[in-house]
Amino acid sequence: MQSKSTKFAHLADCHLGGWRQEELQKLNFQSFQKAIQIILQQNLDFVLISGDLFDSAYPSIEILKESFAEFKKLHDAKIPVYLISGSHDFSVSGKTFLDVLEKAGFCKNVENWETQEDGKIKLKPTFHEQIAIYGYPGKKSGMEVEDLSKIYFDSMHPFTILMIHTTIRDVVGTLPIESIKKESLPLANYYAMGHIHKRFEDKIANSRYVYPGPTYPNNFQELSDLQHGSFQIVETDGANIQTQNIQLPIKEVITITIEITNALEATQQIISHLDKLMLRDKIVLLKLTGTLSQGKTGDIKFTEIEDFIKKKEAFTFLRNISSIKIQATDFQIESTSEDNIEKIESQILGEYSKQNPTDFNKYLPQLMSSLSMEKNEDEKSAVYEDRLLTELKNILELNEVI
Repeated sequence: MQSKSTKFAHLADCHLGGWRQEELQKLNFQSFQKAIQIILQQNLDFVLISGDLFDSAYPSIEILKESFAEFKKLHDAKIPVYLISGSHDFSVSGKTFLDVLEKAGFCKNVENWETQEDGKIKLKPTFHEQIAIYGYPGKKSGMEVEDLSKIYFDSMHPFTILMIHTTIRDVVGTLPIESIKKESLPLANYYAMGHIHKRFEDKIANSRYVYPGPTYPNNFQELSDLQHGSFQIVETDGANIQTQNIQLPIKEVITITIEITNALEATQQIISHLDKLMLRDKIVLLKLTGTLSQGKTGDIKFTEIEDFIKKKEAFTFLRNISSIKIQATDFQIESTSEDNIEKIESQILGEYSKQNPTDFNKYLPQLMSSLSMEKNEDEKSAVYEDRLLTELKNILELNEVI
C-alpha cells in the first residue's frame, strides 16, 4: 500500500465537560491532555476520535476554550484529526460544536453519506494519503443500529478504516441495549469504534475491531472497573496491523465496599473502617451493600463521612448506595443510583411502546433526551428556549412549522 508504515491514534468517549464534580471534570480533561501529549511526543500521522468528544452537543465556553488549545497543538504539529459525533455530542439539527472545531481547521468530520432509493446508505470516504476513512455518527438511544445494517462502500481501497459509535453484539453482554453483529458491517481493515466504555479488541482475518476505552472513566462503576482512561495506537504497513492500548493513569482509585444492616449505626461503622486506610490524594469510591433491618439510608450521615475523608486528605469522594435494600414485610425496595436512570427510562419507554403501539413512539427516546437538555452557563433564557425548540422541531420533523 504505502512505502512507509503509518502510525495513528484512536480515541473515543472523551466526554469533555462530563462529571458534575469539579475535581473529576478537571481530571477528565487532564487525561485527554495526557493523550494529546503522547500523540505529539510520538509524532503520529493522524488521530481518530470515534464519537463523544464532548459530553454534550453544547459544551460550556470554558471546556471549548481548553479543547481548542489542545487541538491547536495537533494542528501546529501538522497532525490531522478525523472524527465523528457520538450519542452525546450528536444533535438532530445537525449543528454541534464539532462544526466549530472543523471550521477552525482543527479537525475533519468524516460523516459523509447519501441514502439510495432502495434505502441503502452509501458512505463516502475521506482520504489520508491512500487510507480511506469512512464514518457514520452515533445517535441517541442506539438509533444508529438500524442504519448501520444498511451502510455500504461502493469501492475498494488499499487500506480502509470505518469509524462508528455503536454497540457490537460481542460486547453487549446482558445489557438491554440495541447492538449490531460486526460481521454485518462492510469490510474494512480497521474498525475504529466508540460508545462502549471498555477496552476491547477482536480480529477476523485481516480486520481489527477496536474499542480503545474512554480517555477517562465517566461514572462511579467505570472508575472502579477501569481505574483510568486509555486510547489506542495503531501501526500498519498496509498488510499488517499492530495495536497497543495506551493507559492514562492520573490518580489512584480505591474502591471500598462495606456491608451494612443497621443504618442507625452505619456512620460510625463506615468511619471506623475508613480510619484504617491510607486515603491521601486518592479518589475514594465508597460502595455500600446489604439489607437494612433497622433505619433507612437517610439515617446515614454522609456529610460526616465526607468530612472525615477530607481530613484523611483524599483527593475526592464518591458514594454508591444502589446495592442497599430495605427490609420490609412483603417486599424489598432497592435504592436507585443516577447510573441506572437512563436504563430505567429506556425500559419504561419500551414497555409503554409495546402497550401503546403508534408511529409516534419512534420519537420518544429523542424527545426524552432533548427535554433533559441543560441550560448552559451564562446562556440567556431566550437563546436556550430557541435552541430547545429547534431541537424538538427537528426531531418531530416540523421544520416548516413556526
